[in-house]
Amino acid sequence: MEHRTVIILWISIILVLVQNPSNVQGRYHYHKKSSKGSQSPTPSPESPQSPEPVAPPSTPVAPSTPVVPSTPSIPPNVPSDPYPGDDPTDCIFNVMSYGAVGDGDADDTKAFRDAWKAACAVESAVVLAPADYCFKITSTIFSGPCKPGLVFQVDGILMTPDGPKAWPKADSNKQWLVFYRLDQMTFTGSGTIEGNGQKWWDLPCKPHRGPNGSTASGPCDSPALIRFFMSSNLVVKGLRIQNSPMFHMKFDGCEGVHIERLSISSPKLSPNTDGIHIENTKSVGIYDSMISNGDDCISIGPGCANVDIMGVTCGPSHGISIGSLGVHNSQACVSNITVRNVVIRESDNGLRIKTWQGGTGCVSGILFENINMENVMNCLLVDQYYCTSKGCLNQTSAVYVTDLTYRMIKGTYDVRKPPIHFACSDTVACTNITLSEVELYPYEGELMDDPFCWNAYGTQETPTIPPIECLQDGQPEALAEGDDFWNRKHQTEEIPKSPLRLPPPPTPIRFGKQLKENMPSLQTALPPELANNVIRLYRECIRRAKYVGHRQHNTQLVVDMVRQQFKKNMNETDPDKIQQCKDDAARGLINHILFESEKMSGRKFSKT
Repeated sequence: MEHRTVIILWISIILVLVQNPSNVQGRYHYHKKSSKGSQSPTPSPESPQSPEPVAPPSTPVAPSTPVVPSTPSIPPNVPSDPYPGDDPTDCIFNVMSYGAVGDGDADDTKAFRDAWKAACAVESAVVLAPADYCFKITSTIFSGPCKPGLVFQVDGILMTPDGPKAWPKADSNKQWLVFYRLDQMTFTGSGTIEGNGQKWWDLPCKPHRGPNGSTASGPCDSPALIRFFMSSNLVVKGLRIQNSPMFHMKFDGCEGVHIERLSISSPKLSPNTDGIHIENTKSVGIYDSMISNGDDCISIGPGCANVDIMGVTCGPSHGISIGSLGVHNSQACVSNITVRNVVIRESDNGLRIKTWQGGTGCVSGILFENINMENVMNCLLVDQYYCTSKGCLNQTSAVYVTDLTYRMIKGTYDVRKPPIHFACSDTVACTNITLSEVELYPYEGELMDDPFCWNAYGTQETPTIPPIECLQDGQPEALAEGDDFWNRKHQTEEIPKSPLRLPPPPTPIRFGKQLKENMPSLQTALPPELANNVIRLYRECIRRAKYVGHRQHNTQLVVDMVRQQFKKNMNETDPDKIQQCKDDAARGLINHILFESEKMSGRKFSKT
């Protein structure tokens, strides 16, 4: 009886399995084409056929809706028990299996190209350069189209040939690694991309590298380390990239780029070693990265829109730059750029916009917010007279710069240059510049109180330190009269609004037109003959106090104190008595602010 029961149970189980095979058929094999690249020591002689290439568009067009970089596809979890054809290494293409040596001396270029070719035809494939190896490869173009979800993972060291003499004559000396016509690709890993740039930097054609510190003439091409061209939905993260001969990372003609947790470094005096350069590229996010180099930390070239930069530390470097734009009388448009929560330290520039005379186009919708400066020259810089030689001619046309917002910009500056410098075109003024909570103090030495403005129009929502009286209120005459200034001067493409921009700031209060409570304009609150002198006195107070506490003493306090001092002498005509009155007002203001600052800080200031 027991044996019969056992037999009946076995028959029942078999019948259930025959009628219900869904547990096997339900398994989804994401990779439809299996590759044994990671199991065979030599690559297959027959390479998989790639899809028919599609010609890239001639001009990238910004999307009307936000484009979020796609995350590489991840196959669904499956049980750990082995099934035929379900080897977990099927999608990993280890370059060691394609003949790479990884000793830092052998040329491993062919192994990388073969691994790429095999992986390109497989969805969610991984080209793996494993840890504990050093791979040297020559200039290579990794081209698509490829199946989506391709990952290029560098866990070891990937490096260039060592300098110009080791560079193969047949290879391009303008770029090293190029990723071309790809979609949904990720470049990642825990390894290092080494550029071996020292011998390139020392070429006599580089700035000040020739005899006696000169710069030799002649061609001076040097390779950009990594370039993404005509690609979309890219992710770059986790890598250390260092010592590039020229730009470390460059994006040209791309759309949908997500960059995070990169470490980019080269020496402070390495020439033209921009950290991240984007050009003709839209919908870009750069986050939580550290960049130190010999040129721009991040540079934004023509044709860029909808760029969000946050959590980046720059320096030493040349800061974050928009431009240069308009070279050789070209048209350049840049719009909707947001830079937030950034630290810039020990840099030759902070936040810079640079354009050439003679260009056309527009820079608009720029927000710099919550930026900390540490010993930076040219903290806030608009330079519409950018020129790299002595032969630049004055020209009337210029790129139009408008809608710039600087909010919560604080820290210290190098006193060798004014911390604020707005040099706008003679004929095309900069407009709608907004300053709010800008507080910059000298890193060493005395407070420099002469910010420079030329043909710049805008608004100070709060008092600026150092004070900036050169920013003109309102609009240039042509714009104020309703003239279609922009369309008349510059015919450009329509610039889309950014999906990455923060909500617009509240309507600012313009000094001299709509007075904010407790913050009147000195020019309107005082008699004209006294206004400029009061501004000078207030600057002197700031210089003498040398303490942040003076921010508590708003313009109203200054106005009231000076009014009291002059009230009984408003009709005085004797020049000597008027000067004495001014001196008394200065001493009173200075001593009052020193006294209040001592109470708040507990520090003792000398009175003069």
